[in-house]
Amino acid sequence: MNKTDLAFTSALEQAQLIRSGEVSPLELVELYLERIQQLDGQIGSYFTVMAESAIADAKAKTELLSRSDEFPPFFGVPIAIKDLNAVAGVPCTYGVPVLKNEIATYDDGVVTRIRHAGFTIIGKTATSELGSFPYTEPTGFLPTRNPWNLERTAGGSSGGSAAAVAAGLCAIAQGSDAGGSIRGPAFCCGLVGIKPSRGRVSWAPVGDRLSGLSSNGPIARTVADAAALLDVMSGYITGDPYWLPDPEPSFLAATTQQLGRLRIAFTTAIPPIGEADPICQQAVRDTVKKLQSMGHIVEPGCPDFNGLIEPFTRIWQSAVGASGIPPEVLQPLNQWLLAQSGTAGDYLRAVAQMQAIARQIVAFFDSVDVLIAPTYMHPTISVGEWANLSPEETLQRMINWIAPCPPFNASGQPAIALPTGFDRNGVPIGIQLVGRPAAESTVIALAAQLEATIELSQYRPAIAV
Repeated sequence: MNKTDLAFTSALEQAQLIRSGEVSPLELVELYLERIQQLDGQIGSYFTVMAESAIADAKAKTELLSRSDEFPPFFGVPIAIKDLNAVAGVPCTYGVPVLKNEIATYDDGVVTRIRHAGFTIIGKTATSELGSFPYTEPTGFLPTRNPWNLERTAGGSSGGSAAAVAAGLCAIAQGSDAGGSIRGPAFCCGLVGIKPSRGRVSWAPVGDRLSGLSSNGPIARTVADAAALLDVMSGYITGDPYWLPDPEPSFLAATTQQLGRLRIAFTTAIPPIGEADPICQQAVRDTVKKLQSMGHIVEPGCPDFNGLIEPFTRIWQSAVGASGIPPEVLQPLNQWLLAQSGTAGDYLRAVAQMQAIARQIVAFFDSVDVLIAPTYMHPTISVGEWANLSPEETLQRMINWIAPCPPFNASGQPAIALPTGFDRNGVPIGIQLVGRPAAESTVIALAAQLEATIELSQYRPAIAV
């Protein structure tokens, strides 16, 4: 196998290659570090490359291979962590330049689980400032570009994680999603991204700042890789405000599950925003035809999202103030969002309004197993496309683009972004599958069925080959 093929080999296959002795953890880490050095100056997917610690970890694991035959599932496989999550001994910048020298003193709970699964952490990936935006262009860092077309964004706020996976600069990556920040970058970069159900993945040891909107989740090239990483990340940690029982069987097992006949709704419009771009509509319609050919019952339908934008925006923008970072060091848009955030009473009223609307959204699924919807309302924007707009104009553009994603952060339901093809600029497009609360296994199984008909993981960005 040549080096490029190895870099794009799935994380699950890499783990098997390590166990069989065909490749070592050290060879994999050195391969990705070489690719990062060659390519990431153009892509901007990493804030911090942990070369020294990754090589030391890989050497230790390579030596251990000769002394044991029992290993955790992803022993020696390189992974990247989004720079909104703490990794002990490494800066955690949140996309804010003044924090470049702030060294984390602990691992987030999800990072601990990733280490216990045997992964080698190779670096911290780029995020938009405080994770606020659906593009990754924080001041003081390189903008994160889409490996499929460097003029386009990789999305946000998990843009660095998606760009790194898409360019073959890591095997798999962790992201987080409070309004589409996993699904959006997956859409932009032609990847699989899972936003789990509320309570599936712990935020330990820190608390929940957004009334359950945000969740950690996987970004991968295949459904199986994403499902297997979700298995690793999932589980209760003492004191979690929300939690779910462990899945039985595993999410990875769900990828080979034989599904019965599902009742599936689809929509190409998001009220009150309107219809998606024609190419995004077509992605939904093409998916509907495939699902019908599989024997599923597929009919038009959509939950009522009216009234959600205002309370959701109020809660989401409060994260700027919750960060405790002085506004004078933030980008103008985050400064403006902070100024609009209102009082504690405004926040609590918004939470109550959002929860009432979320009940209506979840009730829609009483008679539907899965909803098929656009991931975003139109294809990927250019890097810097909104840089000269006012904060008010930028916020409206963001809302109009990401509209299909936030409702399911509000409701806490699982959703998976799946690529379906490319637009006229050679940039990926796709759809999302939304399931009932805690029903990740259903959407994962359905995504695996669809993936088998698309087979996009064989394609690679020209820059990465």
